[in-house]
Amino acid sequence: MNFEVEVRIELKPGVIDAEGETIRKSLKLLGYPVNDVKSLKVYVIGVNADSKKDAEEKIADACRRLLANPVIQNYSVKVKNARIIPENSRKCL
Repeated sequence: MNFEVEVRIELKPGVIDAEGETIRKSLKLLGYPVNDVKSLKVYVIGVNADSKKDAEEKIADACRRLLANPVIQNYSVKVKNARIIPENSRKCL
């Protein structure tokens, strides 16, 4: 089955968020009354897996190996739903 998985990667507490701080300052200069901005990355990944748990484990492994830097980032994995792709709509690679 094909599962849609959402991965959120954000900085750990105490790590300086230069991008968030730059956006906060720019919004203030434009007149927006913001106090804090935190940046994060969100990936929506389609993965083939036997079960919801298997999809979560595969993507968590990808986070540990590639997507997140465990020294400065935390990640969360959420399996959104299973999608069945009709045989005739699959693309040949």
